[in-house]
Amino acid sequence: RMPFQYPSAFRDEAVVDDYHGQKVPDPYSWLEDPDSEKTQAFVNAQNQLTLPFLEECPVREVFKERMTELYDYPKYSCPFKRGNRYFHFYNTGLQNQSVLYVQENLEAEPSVFLDPNTFSDDGTVALRGYAFSEDGEYLAYGTSASGSDWVEIHFLRVDGAMLLEDRLERVKFSCMSWTHDGKGLFYNSYPDQEGKSDGTETSTNLNQKLYYHVLGTPQSQDVLCAEFPEQPKWMSGAEVSDDGRYVLLSIREGCDPVNRLWYCDLNTLPNGITGLLPWVKLIDNFDAEYEYVTNENTVFTFKTNLDAPRYRLINVDFANPEQSQWKELIPQHDKDVIVFATCSFSTNLFVCYLHDVKNVLKMYQLASGEELKTFPLEVGSIVGFTGRKKDSEIFYYFTSFLSPAVIYHCDLTKAPLQPHVFREVTVKGFNPAEYQTTQVFYPSKDGTQIPMFIVHKKDIQLDGSHPAFLYGYGGFNISITPSYSVSRLIFVRHLGGVLAVANIRGGGEYGETWHKAGMLGNKQNCFTDFQCAAEYLIKEGYTSSKKLTINGGSNGGLLVGTTRMQTHIFYATLENVEVYITYVLCKHYCTLGVLCITSMYLYSPLHNIRVPEGEGVQYPAVLLLTGDHDDRVVPLHSLKYIATLQNLIGCWSGQSNPLFIYVDTKSGHGAGKPTTKVIQEVADTYAFIARCLDLSWMD
Repeated sequence: RMPFQYPSAFRDEAVVDDYHGQKVPDPYSWLEDPDSEKTQAFVNAQNQLTLPFLEECPVREVFKERMTELYDYPKYSCPFKRGNRYFHFYNTGLQNQSVLYVQENLEAEPSVFLDPNTFSDDGTVALRGYAFSEDGEYLAYGTSASGSDWVEIHFLRVDGAMLLEDRLERVKFSCMSWTHDGKGLFYNSYPDQEGKSDGTETSTNLNQKLYYHVLGTPQSQDVLCAEFPEQPKWMSGAEVSDDGRYVLLSIREGCDPVNRLWYCDLNTLPNGITGLLPWVKLIDNFDAEYEYVTNENTVFTFKTNLDAPRYRLINVDFANPEQSQWKELIPQHDKDVIVFATCSFSTNLFVCYLHDVKNVLKMYQLASGEELKTFPLEVGSIVGFTGRKKDSEIFYYFTSFLSPAVIYHCDLTKAPLQPHVFREVTVKGFNPAEYQTTQVFYPSKDGTQIPMFIVHKKDIQLDGSHPAFLYGYGGFNISITPSYSVSRLIFVRHLGGVLAVANIRGGGEYGETWHKAGMLGNKQNCFTDFQCAAEYLIKEGYTSSKKLTINGGSNGGLLVGTTRMQTHIFYATLENVEVYITYVLCKHYCTLGVLCITSMYLYSPLHNIRVPEGEGVQYPAVLLLTGDHDDRVVPLHSLKYIATLQNLIGCWSGQSNPLFIYVDTKSGHGAGKPTTKVIQEVADTYAFIARCLDLSWMD
């Protein structure tokens, strides 16, 4: 008798897709319709199988209680100045959404300015993007429901926090950039399409356009400023320059760090913005990335990876724009990657570097590129920085695996420059002195040294007895830097665990070279690096294969699924909003995924499920987590995968480990997820680990 009775799912053997001559069966194609009764019945049956398994784990409720207790610490953003007022986000601890506060000066008592918790009764409508007008008198802000990427833009008059009638719809992946006269702002929207647009649709979004909205007018009168009818997949974002004279248009085609850069001198428009703008095509190819930093009249400073995989800063004079006349301001570093660059107090250039996956903050002279100061930081990440060209002060937000937040303030008018702690957050009931963070470098199969952070209690015995939680991502040029996670620390503290974060290739930890070493034909490096991370943890005695869980989300779900397919040295695997049908095999229904065709049939976990070979070897325990409103990695990936997995492995006599999925309702890819859902999801996650690995709660 099988340990689990999996829901039966109809297989339509007649459905076979043809990809360039490669015949690929798709027997569960009916799961592509999220609204069909059959799909909803399948989802309900899966949840009814998974939930009792989680509920029967004694760790689930105590983990949820401890998570609720420890997560109840104050969460602040960096303050920022707009007009004469200061604003910051603050969450008392367990509020579903953080609240925007306003104060007249840094010593004044803050008051609530905009509370996203009032947007909906259950906290599932979130703030998604905001932009203040240059004088700080108006605020444009986006709202999204149930985690969807679709956004509605609303407007407030700051004085009195008065809601205006203006409302912009069909907005997705949009910029919000005001002209300095305060009359209106640039934003992006998509044309109407058949069917629904609530995050559950599976159709591709094409033909994004750039509009200019004049405050006080209906959206139907908005001015079309840029469109690309010959290139329906292009997406753009407009940014008004620091001096308000220029609007810069960054055009992207996919997920690679490359963009075209067009601009328009607003001074050349005698009647203002009335139609398609006369764009000057400064960069009209996808050879490199160009990110606006600041400008002095016609001399523009850009962060770019042109001939610099770790990025450099260059100056381009719009009056003399030939590439032969471009000047390097700050050259590429030998090893470190430029994460961001910004100009504050007119002439100070702040540049944040990534040095072996740890942030370093430096200050330079804008005119000459001369280095002026390095700001002291411990091992960790800068996750927030505020201070514009017109501001005379900066704030920056530091975090690490063991420290939730230290916000620093530096007055740039006072010499010598001395940052001081503006706000430090501690978590009651957790003493960071009892734990340690170690960074190791382990060899992958080709000898490449891969960095990995390991967090655990001090003085543990490396005898292989500890459960370990290994996380990876490895994609889209994204760097996984140290971050604070209450749930992971509870795993370390109360389940005796070891946390490991592997900075595998495919991310941006060492620039574009590192990124390209883990994509397309090099994609196998991601899976090999991750597998070698697991082998290192076992070899060094941090854990054993019977106590090792691997975890990844989104692109990291593909990582976990494929690594699990290629090796069975893990006991349990957890994937959040995962990508299982590799993008090469995506049809029309992959929304954003269709832009990111980076994987191959060879690596598709869905199409490569095999019954494990070897005495006593079985498929690792599996829990897939997804949201029904995820319109970036639509849940059909997970549904097809679990149906296939249960069909091929679930009925195999050697399989006793569970193969589960849990589909959360009214939730998406992760953005804007309310605190109540965050807490429940991690309680479910670690209950699954605890039950599969037979872990007991340690006080």
